Amino acid sequence: MPRAPGSKAIPAKLAKLGIRTDFDLVLHLPLRYEDETRITPISSATPGTPIQVEGTVRSTEIVYRPKRQLISRIEDSTGELVLRFFNFYRSQAKALEPGVTVRAFGEVRSGFFGGEMAHPRFRVLRGEAALPSALTPIYPTTAGLGQAALRRLIEAALSRAQLDDTLPEEMSARLGLCGFREAVEILHHPRPGADPEEFGARALPAWRRMKFDELLAQQLSMRRHYRERKSRSAPALSPRGAYTSALIERLPFRLTVAQQLAWEEIESDLAQPHPMHRLLQGDVGSGKTVVAVLAALRAVENGMQAAVMAPTEILAEQHFRKFSEWLEPLGVETAWISGGQSRKERESGRAAIASGKASVAVGTHALFQERVAFRSLGLAVVDEQHRFGVSQRLALRKKGEDLHQLMMSATPIPRTLSMSYYADLDVSIIDELPPGRTPVLTKLFADSRRAEVVKRIRDACVAGGQAYWVCPLIEESEQMQLQTALDTHAALSQELPQLRVGLIHGRLKAAEKAQTMAAFHAGRIQLLVGTTVIEVGVDVPNASLMVIEHAERFGLAQLHQLRGRVGRGAAESVCVLLYQDPLGEAARRRLKVIFESTDGFAIAHEDLVLRGPGEYLGARQSGAPLLRFADLNEDADLLETARAVTEGLLTDHPDRAERHLERWLGGRARFLGA
Repeated sequence: MPRAPGSKAIPAKLAKLGIRTDFDLVLHLPLRYEDETRITPISSATPGTPIQVEGTVRSTEIVYRPKRQLISRIEDSTGELVLRFFNFYRSQAKALEPGVTVRAFGEVRSGFFGGEMAHPRFRVLRGEAALPSALTPIYPTTAGLGQAALRRLIEAALSRAQLDDTLPEEMSARLGLCGFREAVEILHHPRPGADPEEFGARALPAWRRMKFDELLAQQLSMRRHYRERKSRSAPALSPRGAYTSALIERLPFRLTVAQQLAWEEIESDLAQPHPMHRLLQGDVGSGKTVVAVLAALRAVENGMQAAVMAPTEILAEQHFRKFSEWLEPLGVETAWISGGQSRKERESGRAAIASGKASVAVGTHALFQERVAFRSLGLAVVDEQHRFGVSQRLALRKKGEDLHQLMMSATPIPRTLSMSYYADLDVSIIDELPPGRTPVLTKLFADSRRAEVVKRIRDACVAGGQAYWVCPLIEESEQMQLQTALDTHAALSQELPQLRVGLIHGRLKAAEKAQTMAAFHAGRIQLLVGTTVIEVGVDVPNASLMVIEHAERFGLAQLHQLRGRVGRGAAESVCVLLYQDPLGEAARRRLKVIFESTDGFAIAHEDLVLRGPGEYLGARQSGAPLLRFADLNEDADLLETARAVTEGLLTDHPDRAERHLERWLGGRARFLGA
């Protein structure tokens, strides 16, 4: 840990910034740069632009309107400026005594007394003070660690650190990259005359080198885990028996070309003597479940069991129904394990799994429980994998030593994200909808037209259809969201007395949820009012209309997931996005994207642009740092390049690859393998 002389608190403050070693300080690059190389006359100050001024203090006073603040008036030969401080020390007020010369840096804005700087950085000049010859770097910091102290620590680390290159010289030359030492020196010590905006834009060759190195470290870490997995052993699940072919023959539909290709990739992986780690991604309704059933049957053919895990009871039960529907006619028993079951039901399911009587187990996180023992687990299928934490998935994997894993996601992952944070996985994509499935028509209605929407629901349900009404997302309180659902259910029941209106939300007991969903499936409930608990796992072909209330509060991925609950039958389906005016700019952009597109991959890309990668990763990379310097949208070319050279660096220059990983990730290089 870097340590400043005489300060025990510094290491703790640095740790908050993720700094534990000298090299962490070297890679703690400036957030922006400020130009203190020149003095701007006060009269020439451009509002909103950071500048440096120099003047004589005319007066300094502490005022109490409307709250305590320090006001200091300075002047030069061209004009007068107010320096305003809301948080200050007595020593600052004393330093700004009338008559002293002060140099201040900040943004000039129009105030009550004319031009003013709020909380400028300033220094009192004692005699001649030369201006800096280069830009001043401004580093990310934390409370109690000032820029000056942080700069001293960084300078000390730079003097001690080995800044030699981890890339082979021919590789740097071929890729047109500047040297590592050169990049570090330029970014910490900009040369005289450099443009602060150009440096801040992170497009300079020095910034490109740092971004490339960061992306390369990520790729090396992922690829190393990929190689390690390939070196472990797992049961080879070869084609045996006739379960998979029998299922394909019995299906009332033909697999799409995309489904067939995905199954061929999975089938090939399962036949290998090392663990499969494959991500199967496809848009809502693309038919991932039947591919997962085929994978489970391949395990059964080889005398092994399969576990299918889902994040919610509704989705898990949906899978249980589907798996049972397809497997029972083949004589394959499926067990159901859920936290909402009675003790007797759970014990019965556990016994069937432990004895091997049940070849397939479907459930929620209850499958992690130590009391659930498998006779011979060969395959784990994890649906909506990003909703599970690393520790939960590892707990399932420990049920069977180095078993095959198939992860599924109905939230399409943008290509750049897949290439970076999912580079340790093999990926299969189902990118077409089954025949007969028509895209859902999306309509936008302002909340002022709510009566029209209610009439549309009445007409559709009276004509024999069914509908969903999704209640607003309220981040502040789960209790408020529940109350909103109860109020909406009561209001719609009163407005639509001729319809049977049901209610579902996360606080209902499992048995009540199951009862409500069974009634909706059977058509005994015509309108289902719910929270986002219906986001995944609800499959009612007769439901062809959905209303999402306060749609502006939802993210793109969530809106697309919710919309996917309709359009599962032959009837034309409509999703109504009911929004509250006036719309903010971000909400307007989201609704425009979801209105104009039904392509989950295109929507996912826009979502990545709007929100960044954090939300997609969920708990998968628990503890993993997001990229600090590279941007997956702007630096896709660097990501492609880093990906292309990774294998060669690991194979031909293993020592350099190891040093590169240690430099960028240190002890964190192994966190990505879960």
